[in-house]
Amino acid sequence: MNKIEEKAPLGVGVLVGIIMGSKSDLPVMQDAADICKEFGVEFEMTVVSAHRTPERMFTYAKDAASKGLKVIIAGAGGAAHLPGMVASITTLPVIGVPVKSSNSIDGWDSILSILQMPNGIPVATVALNAAKNAGLLAVQILATADDSLAQKMQVYKDDLRKKVEESAEEMSSQL
Repeated sequence: MNKIEEKAPLGVGVLVGIIMGSKSDLPVMQDAADICKEFGVEFEMTVVSAHRTPERMFTYAKDAASKGLKVIIAGAGGAAHLPGMVASITTLPVIGVPVKSSNSIDGWDSILSILQMPNGIPVATVALNAAKNAGLLAVQILATADDSLAQKMQVYKDDLRKKVEESAEEMSSQL
């Protein structure tokens, strides 16, 4: 299977859609897929361009909920209209990932395009190239209705806390 159209193992069904404006966004967006895999959340991943394939984008967004998706993570660079346009079509939560692309203004164009949505069309926006946080946010959204996933998220956060505490102890012992 092509890496860009990767899917997690079959189970209860695909819950997270990871889409991007072009294949060049894959190195960034792969982090969201890796988080889904780490937590055992099924996902699909594909290219859906708001500018080059608007019909594909419309169909993807319109059909997402009926396919069983619960969250969409949409990454785009440059003008970055994909997350907002998808959010305007679906009732599902959309997490936008601004991607620093070769033609971007240091990523600011992507950030502002995704962040500055009009009232009524929310997009949860993470930091530039922060697809890992987008994956974590998707898992947290799903965990509100899944105790097992909530427990996994708690363990993940406990591990983060332990790493910081260990670093602090190590640092203080070196003083």
